[in-house]
Parts: sequence; structure tokens; C-alpha cells
Amino acid sequence: MEVLSISNLNHYFGKTSLKKQVLFDINISIYAGEIVILTGPSGSGKTTLLSLIGALRTVQEGSLRNLGEELKGANEDKLVQIRRRIGYIFQAHNLLPFLTARQNVQMSMELHDKINYREAQDKSEAILKEVGLEHRVNYYPDSLSGGQKQRVAIARALVSHPKMILADEPTAALDSQTGRDVVDIMQRLAKNNGCTILLVTHDNRILDVADRIIYMEDGKLTNRS
Repeated sequence: MEVLSISNLNHYFGKTSLKKQVLFDINISIYAGEIVILTGPSGSGKTTLLSLIGALRTVQEGSLRNLGEELKGANEDKLVQIRRRIGYIFQAHNLLPFLTARQNVQMSMELHDKINYREAQDKSEAILKEVGLEHRVNYYPDSLSGGQKQRVAIARALVSHPKMILADEPTAALDSQTGRDVVDIMQRLAKNNGCTILLVTHDNRILDVADRIIYMEDGKLTNRS
């Protein structure tokens, strides 16, 4: 089943004489359960494309259907609904320093009206156990290593069982072994949950986890075998 379908997508930064095209005629389909890596040089447009797919930017030209919803022309309420169905993992883990690991994970569940506090707490502790942090649930980010912080970020992204995970350079700040551990956890949990992963990376050490690799250069996608 197709979870993402992009047709003839163009994107621009700036206006009038300063207007610059940064994405050119992007066409791509991604299917349920796939792990797809998007790679290419810095400045090639990968993060811009990821932010459009994640409903964090407005689609300007072309069609972008995510989880069955057309994002072109979507109002803010629709974009918020789409965001709630996606898990995000960033290079900077973006944990709130004044919340514990469990509270950081639990906060993402509080966006969902049907989950009560106790259920959110139990689910948060369970997912932290799955990423190997059962003994760190009450630790604050300052007391966690870089790899542990990224595991909390993965737990936060996956706790609501999203249909899609968008990950932007999740291993960039990690050493080789920690980066491998983090990606293996993402792969295992996503497969268990029937989740699709789109992962932006420069890290050649983790390319083997992908079902498919898509290359981007100068705002254009090129498929390589």
C-alpha cells in the first residue's frame, strides 16, 4: 500500500527577484513497511523535502499525498492532524531538559485525546524498556549520553505507533557503534509496528538497513542501483 505519493513537486525560497527554486519536479512513491534512505550532498534539498512530507512546510507546487491526505492546499487543522500521525526524529534530539526521559516520551502522547494520563505513563515506560532504557526512565537529559538521548527521541517518535517515521540525520552526532545501535532499534521497532521509515543521512555506515536508497543532488532525485 502506498503511504506517500509525490508528483511534480517544486519548491521555492524567497519572493520576487530573490526567489530561488530549491526542489525540482520531485516524483516518488513510498510503500507501507519500507525503510527508505534519502542521501546526497549537503544543501541538496533533503531536509526541505522531509519538512514538506512532514507537513512542517506548505506545499507550493505539485501534489504531495501523505497517509492518504493531499497536503497541497491543506489548511492548518488538516496539517496538524497529519503531523499527529507521523513520528519525527531529528539530529538534535530536541528533548526538553526540564522533563525526565519518561515525561519527554509521554508529552508526545498527550497530543492524542483518547489516551489518559496513566495509560500514557505506562506506554512511555514500556517503549523506553524496548529501547533499553528501563533503568533511565526518571533521568533528565543532562544525565544521559548522546546515544541514550537519541534512544529517548526514538521512543518518543514511536510511542503513538505512527504510520510513518521521518528521521533527519539521526546518527550524525553519534559514534559508529552507537549510531548502529540507534538505527537497529529504529528498524526493529518500525518493523514490529508495520511502520514506514524515511531517513535522511550522510552516514554511509547505515545504508545497509534500507530497502531502497534515493539520491538527491541540486534539488533533484536520481535513482541509482
